Amino acid sequence: MESFATGPMWAGFVVFVLTMLALDLFVFGGNKAHRVSVREAGIWVVAWMTMAGTFAGLLWWYLDTHASRDIANSKALEFITGYLIEQSLSIDNMFVFVMIFSFFAVPPELQRRVLLYGVLGAIVMRAGMILAGVWLVSEFAWVLYVFGVVLVITGIKMLVFAEKQPDLERNPLLRWLRRHMRITTAFHNDKFFVRIDGMRWATPMFLVLIMIEASDLVFAVDSIPAIFAVTTDPFIVFTSNIFAIMGLRALYFLLADMSLRFHLLKYGLALVLIFIGGKMLAAPWFHMPVQWSLAIVGTVILLSVLLSLKFSPRRLRERVS
Repeated sequence: MESFATGPMWAGFVVFVLTMLALDLFVFGGNKAHRVSVREAGIWVVAWMTMAGTFAGLLWWYLDTHASRDIANSKALEFITGYLIEQSLSIDNMFVFVMIFSFFAVPPELQRRVLLYGVLGAIVMRAGMILAGVWLVSEFAWVLYVFGVVLVITGIKMLVFAEKQPDLERNPLLRWLRRHMRITTAFHNDKFFVRIDGMRWATPMFLVLIMIEASDLVFAVDSIPAIFAVTTDPFIVFTSNIFAIMGLRALYFLLADMSLRFHLLKYGLALVLIFIGGKMLAAPWFHMPVQWSLAIVGTVILLSVLLSLKFSPRRLRERVS
């Protein structure tokens, strides 16, 4: 599938991502046990949003210089819309992270490293899925309608089961791992494997990592098709996804303690999925401008957050009853 991006642009972005990961690992202590404060998480959230905004500005400047003003406006808007959609959908993933860490009783100081490795795995998985999605869309245009149906069904399921919490104790993957691996009962700092009496044992932290990677794989099935409703340019799809993933860890540490306050956000995310899926299905008859999509998605997310803050779960139940 055609893209405006040149080889050096792809290489430059990959180098940027690898550099940021290396800085996180070896300069900012991402490979060491460390309890992330709300202030530190907030700084990183602002930093990643600023970098995403700067990238959009540089993208606009490059295309305005080498292509045209219309193309620059269109591609920059596609990136911003895609980034907002991916960032919004990743919040639902954050709720799952909270559930996983609570289930395994992972100490706060051990969560940072496992999330960093989760991000690394997510980047590799999503890169592969994006390439596969781009190839499918370029070879079989009708796949976009399949994506639309998947998103609508997923959104409806999210609405119906928004209040239902998965039972991790009965999770098939977790049960299989426990049956087929030697797993210690206690954490050994943030290590994934340890040797005991000459035998290699996995720690509960390894199970946490696997569950986080599995959850991201499930959410990628929703989020990657969603971006194709905005653009089919592989460079825009890839960069918006990666920026959202890179900022997810900081967003988790910022909002994890307040996750219960955003109890209506899942309904907002479900409506976003239904809207995006419906937009893809209606494409042959109605073309919605990207700025409309951006406005609608942003409004739905903002309203769900504001209503969550205004109505606590108990007050909402009393109001409904």
